[in-house]
Amino acid sequence: MKREYDFSAGERGRFYRPGAKVTLPVYLDQEVLAYLQKQASAKGVDLGTLVNEILRRDIELVEAVK
Repeated sequence: MKREYDFSAGERGRFYRPGAKVTLPVYLDQEVLAYLQKQASAKGVDLGTLVNEILRRDIELVEAVK
């Protein structure tokens, strides 16, 4: 960080929001995205819904093997 930044007038916690949720972006490879978009469209669901369904099934499989 540069030395010339002046934070003397800064206010600690000004943008802090208790309970705020952070949603991290997920970047898919182009071919994976194209496939999933096609599948979501065929099922008549939103892409996020389809991806969540797939991940939930994957989690169930992993938990079943434990």
